[in-house]
Amino acid sequence: MNFFEHQHSAKKKTTLLVFLLVIAVCCLIAITILAITIFLYFFQSHTTSLQAYQTYTTSLSSHFFHIISSDIFLWVITGVVSVVGIGSLYKLTKLSQGGKYVAESLGGRLLHPNSQDPAEKKILNVVEEMAIASGNPVPSVYLLADNSINAFAAGLSRRDAVIGVTQGCIELLNRDELQGVMAHEFSHIHNGDMRLNMRLIACLHGILVIGLIGSFIIRGSSGYGYSRRRNKNRGQQMILGLALVVIGYSGTFFGNIIKAAVSRQREFLADASAVQFTRNSLGISNALKKIGASNYGSTIHQANASEFSHLFFGEGIKNKFSSLMATHPPLDDRIRRVEPRWNGQYPSINSTSIDSTSIDSTPKTQYNPDSNNTADNNVATNNSAVNYVATPTPNISNPRLAQTKDSIIDKAIDTAGEPSDVTLLISKELIKKIPRRIMTAAHEPFSARALIYCLLIDQDTRIQQQQLKRLQKDATPESYAEVRLLLDDIHRLEKHYRLLLIDLSVPALKLLSAPQYRTFKKNLAQLIKADKAVSLFEWCLYRIVTHTVEVKSHKENRSLRQCQQSIEILLSAVVHHGENPQPNQAFVSGKKILELDNIALLDGYSFKAVDNALNELSQLKPLRKPILLRAIMACINYDGKVNTQEAELFRAIADTLNCPIPPLYSNTLLEGFS
Repeated sequence: MNFFEHQHSAKKKTTLLVFLLVIAVCCLIAITILAITIFLYFFQSHTTSLQAYQTYTTSLSSHFFHIISSDIFLWVITGVVSVVGIGSLYKLTKLSQGGKYVAESLGGRLLHPNSQDPAEKKILNVVEEMAIASGNPVPSVYLLADNSINAFAAGLSRRDAVIGVTQGCIELLNRDELQGVMAHEFSHIHNGDMRLNMRLIACLHGILVIGLIGSFIIRGSSGYGYSRRRNKNRGQQMILGLALVVIGYSGTFFGNIIKAAVSRQREFLADASAVQFTRNSLGISNALKKIGASNYGSTIHQANASEFSHLFFGEGIKNKFSSLMATHPPLDDRIRRVEPRWNGQYPSINSTSIDSTSIDSTPKTQYNPDSNNTADNNVATNNSAVNYVATPTPNISNPRLAQTKDSIIDKAIDTAGEPSDVTLLISKELIKKIPRRIMTAAHEPFSARALIYCLLIDQDTRIQQQQLKRLQKDATPESYAEVRLLLDDIHRLEKHYRLLLIDLSVPALKLLSAPQYRTFKKNLAQLIKADKAVSLFEWCLYRIVTHTVEVKSHKENRSLRQCQQSIEILLSAVVHHGENPQPNQAFVSGKKILELDNIALLDGYSFKAVDNALNELSQLKPLRKPILLRAIMACINYDGKVNTQEAELFRAIADTLNCPIPPLYSNTLLEGFS
């Protein structure tokens, strides 16, 4: 299955989750009725319920059936459903903060994008490369102070996703193994598991609330300072509290069963996807072996670990009934699935050392005005008199890149969300070619804003002066000064680096406070409007930045025929902005894929109309989106060429549709790799 089929499947899994939740609630109602029956039968000496009183001298089973036929049954149903519903909605409200809520609940510490710690830099680089190669926004990374080997991906969408890793994970795993683990976590994002897991947390919290209420009653009844009258009722309160705790533990039992039913097979799929992404089965299999060899295993020693146990890479908690309630398959089974010839032996590992040979930090190139190395010269300091050469297209001799053009352009939609070995290699090499000063700026919240401003500042001197004047007035003095430092460096980069710089800046931009982000967004609009015209790149940048940093959700329930007018506007915009000498034929090529007869190439359009069209098209059903993207690709690639402008436009459209398309590099760049 591809990304879109996985998203469709995840929606079906949500239906399964609701079904299992209904069964669990029905079981809780039955257990609650049984508890009330026992309580009334053995402990109540009087009751205001006539039916219950009349059955007092009957057998326990008869008493149970009489309770069911009384109003008590309706009250129990109402009470249990209300408690579970309110508890689930409360948790869902908390989870609406995104993946950071899960990471912070587990005691995670946000890793600064520009961290210089070698072990932290290693994981940040791996996550960064994996995200860019798969077309996903670079997620924030949280570190859990735990010696075990584990990781997780959490969030309601790929825009608010975070990656969590334990200290043991980044210290004990080498780069290939970390890449295997991260590919596993990205596959959870790709397969729709992450959102499903978050919903599962909310549902299970509702089931467990009854037990929490029981614990609260027990603590209250054991307190001091009670009056004599209240002391008489303390025993009954204790019994009621114990009954609710028992019901709560029943909820825990059902919750763990649901976790196992929903999660276990998804782990096998994520392992297989990780091998597919990295083309290296030993990376993830060796990581799993180290879990088996480590004294700490994969157990998370945090208070809330059980609540999030189904999110982890490895079994995060120890279950007494492990075979029945385990959220993950047995470790040996997972290893043999990806490495069938494994001999069953676990390696010996040193739990106190960091594999320094695997650390892959950004090269620390030093500026040397006498050097002929253009990559080094790109780190020029401000006001330096150097013949600054534009960053060259990397030329990599690698047999896997011989078919780069076909594998990226022709298969861009089929590989949505998948970091192939080709895009992973290209992304890694491009990142290495970025001057260190710019790379550092992209990872700092303060200077990332300035970097994005620089991408919008025109090279025409007259327009540039207007933009700088406006920025000096509206931005902070520090931001303006940073713009002046970075501007020349940014302008000397080739165009194919522009999207990459936006991607690299996302984690830092997400660290902006709400007032800072509002000012930043306002300044973006002012820079775009400075020349009283909106260029294609300016529109693309604004769409990508705002739709990546701001978390928005849409109901995906519309068909292509319901959105014909929006499709007409979008395809027309794509054709007009391309360099195809036969625009009508290019439009028809996209129209044939959509099988829509009532659309025609428009003579003109506005970016506002395109914005409105995309807002509607973002509500398309998951399996309809790839059809639309194929139509857009047919229009772009009708002449067999993809230029940088077209690649940026396609990325902006796909990003708005919430489709993680791997980088669509221009033909010029791809030829440099082949």
